[in-house]
Amino acid sequence: MRLPNKLFRDYKKLLRLVNGGAVFAAIDTETTGLTPDTCRIIEIGAVLFDKTGVLDTFASLVNPGIALPSFTKELTHITDDMLSFSPPASSVLPAFIEFIGSAILVAHNAPFDLLFINKELERSGMPSMSNKAIDTLNLSRWAYPSAKHHSLQYLAAAMGIDAKNAHRASDDAKTCRKIFLRCLKDTESVQKK
Repeated sequence: MRLPNKLFRDYKKLLRLVNGGAVFAAIDTETTGLTPDTCRIIEIGAVLFDKTGVLDTFASLVNPGIALPSFTKELTHITDDMLSFSPPASSVLPAFIEFIGSAILVAHNAPFDLLFINKELERSGMPSMSNKAIDTLNLSRWAYPSAKHHSLQYLAAAMGIDAKNAHRASDDAKTCRKIFLRCLKDTESVQKK
């Protein structure tokens, strides 16, 4: 599946967008596995924000219509029982798309989340998202080239960001937002020197 979202690579432009008042949506998904063609979204979370702070949040469990692999249950602490009364992706995604609107998306390993969301949109007969997107994994590699690791949890710990409830979509989206802003702040201060 093709990734239609344009991923930002001009990080100086990002600083201008943030300072200019652009609206961003930090997003995250939890899934049944790693392959969008055969696996499904089980949770989606988002944080809408601009330079003034958090504007709104979105969180929903998603019934994948299949039993969860034990690995997914252990990683996310999401159970089949929790999902049994949750809406399917075809019901959750319209609300999610309305929530993010035209915001610039921010995600850690953005291609993963975007491919999963767009695959679920395709299954639901909806068009793919066309929002521009920023990958904080790549941003962190640019901002901190000597960092030992660039996982969301490693970066959060290194930055002193409380990353409670890791591998839950809403909490990971909140952590992603903080890492995004910290990367931009740190690179801006280096460039001013």
